[in-house]
Amino acid sequence: MIMAKVAKRIQKIREGVDPNKLYVLTDAISMVKERAVAKFDETVEVSMNLGVDPRHADQMVRGVVNLPNGTGRDVRVAVFARGAKADEATAAGADVVGAEELVEIVQGGKIDFDRCIATPDMMPLVGRLGKVLGPRGMMPNPKVGTVTMDVAGAVKASKGGAVEFRVEKAGIVHAGVGKASFDAKALEENIKLSPMRSSRQSRLAPRATMSSASPSPRPWVRASRSTLRRLRLNQFSRFPSEV
Repeated sequence: MIMAKVAKRIQKIREGVDPNKLYVLTDAISMVKERAVAKFDETVEVSMNLGVDPRHADQMVRGVVNLPNGTGRDVRVAVFARGAKADEATAAGADVVGAEELVEIVQGGKIDFDRCIATPDMMPLVGRLGKVLGPRGMMPNPKVGTVTMDVAGAVKASKGGAVEFRVEKAGIVHAGVGKASFDAKALEENIKLSPMRSSRQSRLAPRATMSSASPSPRPWVRASRSTLRRLRLNQFSRFPSEV
């Protein structure tokens, strides 16, 4: 069998990494930052296999967390609202605001935003966009705070570091928690408030597939183009309250 040749860049990134070792958070962050050698500012990501089956409604894990140090991304926010609420959204910094006319624009295939918020009275209209926004994970949902009368608060949260997460078919949840250029303390604070929360939720699911014999879920952290690093879950002794 012919072995695939590993690029020198990948070899350099993997040097000193033990794939079987559980790294403490501070060490993992340091290694990720050292190995983020791309020409762009790489995103630091956290992922975890929760051991749940999202096909069952009581094992679906989703929500939103507000990262204390932001994500490092310039998030464009669209708000479906009318009248005073539309004015509030604009004043709060929303990039796109509208009602029927915005629905028509999105139906036409133009999506010039990253996150979508709507007031409850707009949902009968926005519901028509399910086939367009749904596959992109952008459909407003009251469970994650994107269907709300507090449009100003939702816009500021989205701009300030709100990260929405949802467990995938394989039971994995992942999220970006900042950029490689962030200092180590900022990344550590963000990571402690990211999918760790999802793990807490999954344990509360009454039909979760995890048993006492199953290993506890282990989070992984990496930069966009780096080798995965495993973290010690047991160092996160406190979890934020659920969404």
